[in-house]
Amino acid sequence: MIQTFSRTLHILKKPVHKLPWGWSTSLDIKNCNSKKIKDREAIKDYVYKLCDLIEMKRFGPCHIYKFGTDNKAGYSMLQLIETSNITGHFCDQDNSAFLDIFSCKPYNTIDMVDFTEKFFESDSSVFKTTYRY
Repeated sequence: MIQTFSRTLHILKKPVHKLPWGWSTSLDIKNCNSKKIKDREAIKDYVYKLCDLIEMKRFGPCHIYKFGTDNKAGYSMLQLIETSNITGHFCDQDNSAFLDIFSCKPYNTIDMVDFTEKFFESDSSVFKTTYRY
């Protein structure tokens, strides 16, 4: 399992906030369990469990649609949360997934990454968290 973490910070002359306004994490996971990333109900289950884990309140239903062409076909997902959204695309051809979480409420990035890797049985991942000011 390979994990990378990078943090983007900008020095402000006159900081407006002591804490970031928002947290944004992009996570790419590779070599997932093909049955799970091709299963609409498994993806929905993942989203609901993830929201519980990182203590985000879902706003409305989880939207999951299958579309795309050729090697980019797969499910795409959107879950609005009260503090922003969780999105993802699941690629059928190479059993990979690309997920993004943005929230103005802090969450534990490492817990999110570990949970996602375990849920989809991924063998590697790369992620980046950006703090928005």
